[in-house]
Amino acid sequence: MFLILVLVLILGWHGALFAQAPFYQGKLITIAVGTKAGDVYDLYPRLLAEYWPKYIPGNPNIIVQNVPGAGSLIAANQVYSVAKPDGLTLGAIYPALYFNQLIKKPEVKYDWARFGWIGSTVTSNQLLYMRADTPYRSIEDVRKAATAPKCGATDISSAGYYIPKIIDETLGTKFDIVSGYTSGQDIDLAVERGELQCRAFTITAYFAREPFISWRKRNFTNVLIQTGSKRDGRIKESPTIYELMDKYKTPESGRRLAKVILASGDFGRPIVTGPGVPPERLKILRESFDKTISDPAFLAEAERRRLEIDPTHGEEMETLAKEVMTTPPDVVARMRKLLGE
Repeated sequence: MFLILVLVLILGWHGALFAQAPFYQGKLITIAVGTKAGDVYDLYPRLLAEYWPKYIPGNPNIIVQNVPGAGSLIAANQVYSVAKPDGLTLGAIYPALYFNQLIKKPEVKYDWARFGWIGSTVTSNQLLYMRADTPYRSIEDVRKAATAPKCGATDISSAGYYIPKIIDETLGTKFDIVSGYTSGQDIDLAVERGELQCRAFTITAYFAREPFISWRKRNFTNVLIQTGSKRDGRIKESPTIYELMDKYKTPESGRRLAKVILASGDFGRPIVTGPGVPPERLKILRESFDKTISDPAFLAEAERRRLEIDPTHGEEMETLAKEVMTTPPDVVARMRKLLGE
């Protein structure tokens, strides 16, 4: 009888240990990245994947899967509509994909406000660079130009598309946007070949990797404009869009449109789950993400790789997502026109 009691206690003890095992123990987390390998949008999740498991109870493995195309819309659809809602499939997607939903693009299979917002590694203020051997040395030159400069883009949700468009709308310029490129790397190659003259994208990327490091050394490009509320110290000679809207007396309606468009910079480089992930797992992912981006070793490695860290927390992003999805119909109508829909 005594032996039976001991056996029952041992089995119960083992059962209790098993029941308490963290969900993520022995699991594999996949981050679906909406760009080609090597783009800065890809570099951040790859860095996270090296340090994040340490802070997730159970220490799962994390891998990155590249799902490029349509300005990361394919990856967003996959994470939202195809992946199981178990917290094992995450997305690293473009911050302006809410445009597609607001203007009701039929390809959209997600609801922006219902993503599980984990966090962002860095805010994404933008710039527009121009080849230095062109006659376009300033926004004023573009305003007066007889021939519009050609800028490259992937999709309407990429900064390469919507930044030149909002500049056109608010400052009276006229850019010729060539869209359909698979990645930013492809656009930069086209600029080097002389097929394009300009591109808009994040300030972070411009200072993070080649070819921009070499381009800056040989004065291959000029920065015509930036989107932050104040000038970035590294490109302090380049005016902000807000300074230029004051200069050119942009109407309030244009400023409201700019506010909605440029909110994408606050989303930064989003890491998300699809809807329906159990709240306790989303909480684990958020808390572990926050710990990771404060890890001194992570921050040191980010600095070594020239990757800025200026995080936004998941709760803030969730609030912002709900706000942009309540954009008034008149502003949405202007967005639709601006994006050529």
